Amino acid sequence: MTPSSRRRTLQRGLSASVSLALAAAGAIAAVALSAPAASAAGVPAPSPVGVSGRGATVPFKEQEAEYAATNGTLIGPDRLYGRLPSEASGRQAVTLDATGEYVEFTLTAPANAMSFRYSLPDNSAGTGRSATMDLKVDGNQLKTVPVTSKYGWYYGGYPFNNNPGDTNPHHFYDETRTMFGSTLPAGSKVRLQVSSTSDSPTFTIDLADFEQVAAPLGKPSGALDVVSDFGADPTGASDSTAKIQAAVDAGKAQGRTVYIPQGTYDVRDHIVVDQVTLAGAGPWYSVLTGRDPSNRAKAVGVYGKYANQGGSKNVTLKDFAIIGDIRERVDDDQVNAIGGALSNSTVDDVWMQHTKCGAWMDGPMDNFTIKNSRILDQTADGVNFHMGVTNSTVTNTFVRNSGDDGLAMWAESVPNVKNKFTFNTVVLPILANNIVTYGGKDITISDNVMADTVTNGGGLHIANRYPGVNSGQGTAVSGTLTAARNTLIRTGNNDYNWQFGVGAVWFSGLNEPVDATINITDSEILDSSYAAIMLIEGATRGLHFDHVRIDGAGTYALQIQAPGTASFSDVTATHIGQPNPIHNCIGSGFAITRGAGNSGWYADPPVCTGTWPDPKWTNGGVPGGGTPPPGTPPLVHFGSGQV
Repeated sequence: MTPSSRRRTLQRGLSASVSLALAAAGAIAAVALSAPAASAAGVPAPSPVGVSGRGATVPFKEQEAEYAATNGTLIGPDRLYGRLPSEASGRQAVTLDATGEYVEFTLTAPANAMSFRYSLPDNSAGTGRSATMDLKVDGNQLKTVPVTSKYGWYYGGYPFNNNPGDTNPHHFYDETRTMFGSTLPAGSKVRLQVSSTSDSPTFTIDLADFEQVAAPLGKPSGALDVVSDFGADPTGASDSTAKIQAAVDAGKAQGRTVYIPQGTYDVRDHIVVDQVTLAGAGPWYSVLTGRDPSNRAKAVGVYGKYANQGGSKNVTLKDFAIIGDIRERVDDDQVNAIGGALSNSTVDDVWMQHTKCGAWMDGPMDNFTIKNSRILDQTADGVNFHMGVTNSTVTNTFVRNSGDDGLAMWAESVPNVKNKFTFNTVVLPILANNIVTYGGKDITISDNVMADTVTNGGGLHIANRYPGVNSGQGTAVSGTLTAARNTLIRTGNNDYNWQFGVGAVWFSGLNEPVDATINITDSEILDSSYAAIMLIEGATRGLHFDHVRIDGAGTYALQIQAPGTASFSDVTATHIGQPNPIHNCIGSGFAITRGAGNSGWYADPPVCTGTWPDPKWTNGGVPGGGTPPPGTPPLVHFGSGQV
């Protein structure tokens, strides 16, 4: 859809602002403005980093550019798809468009490294541009940092292209990282400054993450060394694919760990692992990167054998980075950081960036874990447990700027059973949902933080949709699904196919009705872009909401577009955009059972309007125009495609 150009009055009720600011207490490193001509956002938006007891425990301190010192231009807040602030954390950022403009952060803890999220414009060919920014510390030049837009800017319809002449530009931001060379004390002022606009007319800064990176890890006792034992090139000047593969094969045969020393290694195809440990010096030090120069369908990745080849087992991947060179989305290309089938295996402290998916796992496979990892800047999903993945987990992992679902399970034709997504932080999926399960039995999605959905999805999605999800094959949502102690911030957004808002927590029975025990408990749904809770397509039965706090919803507390049953106890709602908190054109087809302790979300009768209202957002933005609400719209295949 073409976003409406009509601007709406920013809605900022004082009580809502205060309550949301309190919800974020301890989560935002707000920096006092001390530089000349500095500007900042007026109302702190809740941060997804540092929510007490939930989400990933990250090694960095995050600071938003809009709360730092700057002489640049604050952009946003704005949640309209296709606008630069809509893809920024908190929906605000700072644009620098002249030499000497800067954003300056004051360290709240010692740090020897930083990563920052930024956007440069595309070039006319759609291949991106490259430039540099000055990095200054306490007013003194430290280094220049390369920045680029070659990994961003997609156009057109799914699965998108790199043609600037097409419609719907999106996927604007990227991240880069750098080390300072020494530890800077708390209170140091770290400035990103424009030295020239000749290579890029603008530089938009979203945020910076500061951390104290530990010294490189040494070679484990008895380990094989890919450099000294097998001749891999740590400078990246020559292709190391075959040499690292030889090391991995020897490690399996000899029962020895394979060590990747500090360096950057050119890897142009999959490293296939089975019954081996592959360990680096740390994700800031040991980096696998690369792509085949003639066959663009081949690129760096660490893969188990596929299930039809027997699968792999007893693999550990730890303490290194896979930073690819994927600049387009081609769903048939196996250019993910990690893939194949890996049973009884663990991925621990692996940094995955600039690949298609962080980890697309094709089952059947069992007992696989990703933990303590970072997944950034993907063209498709962050993680997908696909087709018969069981007893597997993603935990304590940080995901940002995935091109599709952040964390997904898809039980296509083979059941996914007893998988868990726990203690993860998932921010800014550029398409689809923060966390989703398409089918699955006895699934747990708990203790996560989800924030800033961009379009065509919500924060948490539970659904019988996409091919191969049905009860006949045992792949539909079934058993008990537990979603406990989750925090959702600014999730849900407009769907540009349906042309109405998707709820922060939403359910779909497109393939067949969802009929299971689904417990949504002890959770917060904050500043939702549209509805807090939504049902659509088919029917959803067996919902139980207990001790859920809704604080801020752009339109409704409940948006009911399909039949179902739900019970509500200790569910409270405040700062709902519409005076009637329930939109329901299904009537008695949706049965509500009310327990004790509810407030703010129930109305009898609910409203059934002829147009969708424009949302009202606590932290601002520019809503689109109202459109007629269809009944049950046809599905357009967005979300987790076959990748």
